[in-house]
Amino acid sequence: MTSAAERPLLFLDVDGPLIPFGSPNAPPQAAALPARPGGNPLLDRLDPGIGPRLLALGCTLVWATTWTQDANETVAPLLGLPRLPVVQWPATDPGDGPRGLHWKTRALVEWADGRPFVWLDDEITAMDHTWVTAQHPGRSLLHRVDPARGLADTDFHAVTGWLATVDIDVS
Repeated sequence: MTSAAERPLLFLDVDGPLIPFGSPNAPPQAAALPARPGGNPLLDRLDPGIGPRLLALGCTLVWATTWTQDANETVAPLLGLPRLPVVQWPATDPGDGPRGLHWKTRALVEWADGRPFVWLDDEITAMDHTWVTAQHPGRSLLHRVDPARGLADTDFHAVTGWLATVDIDVS
């Protein structure tokens, strides 16, 4: 059995992948959480079934979101996730780096420090793929999630398919 330090990282964004931006009247994929009076109405869009599915991937989950520690305080309990590490975003100038590079990309590659990683986000671009390929010595899967629907079966299939190709035992 491998240690958690050897498992691929899974960088997880909240807005878009976990809280879809699609119509709130659209039929849910799974049983949605009941509305909470006085709470953030977007949290009602979280699918509580996503947490166990993320944990089952066998990756080291890391929040890669502007929610920062609020993801641990608010989102994690609603999904049944434990407290997760949180990427701390450095102050960056939008003009830093090549045009089209997402402001998160460099920080995630630095955090990964050569380890294999998956990045689930709704704002990943072709430039991010190009930059990570050139700058990250380890394996990576940058997977863009449709923000209208959030994480879906097709996204989990893409991640599990990629994990099957990584030469690491995540059991």
